[in-house]
Amino acid sequence: MTRAIDKVEDCNTMADVRRNVNALDDILVPLLVERGGYMTQAAKVKNNPELVRDEDRIETIVSRVRERAALEGGQPDVIEAIYRAMMEAYIAYEHRELARLQAGGTPRE
Repeated sequence: MTRAIDKVEDCNTMADVRRNVNALDDILVPLLVERGGYMTQAAKVKNNPELVRDEDRIETIVSRVRERAALEGGQPDVIEAIYRAMMEAYIAYEHRELARLQAGGTPRE
């Protein structure tokens, strides 16, 4: 298995770094949009603001991504910080979506 860290190209200029980062962003953004779509689905399924934040699920995700980061040759602490920030943003989004749905809005695609 090739680890993600082993795919990193040796860069000699910031233009090289930026080109590679931009290429990864072109992959990450659609995946994050798709992940966000599932937060809309979660709001629809939960249908209760008290169910939006699930601390046990948060810790399960953190544990899982830390392990995956280590396997990929990455920095588990950095990945954890990114995921915690992302989950907080999605929790806030899920609360807004739930309120919108409860006000009679239609589910977003």
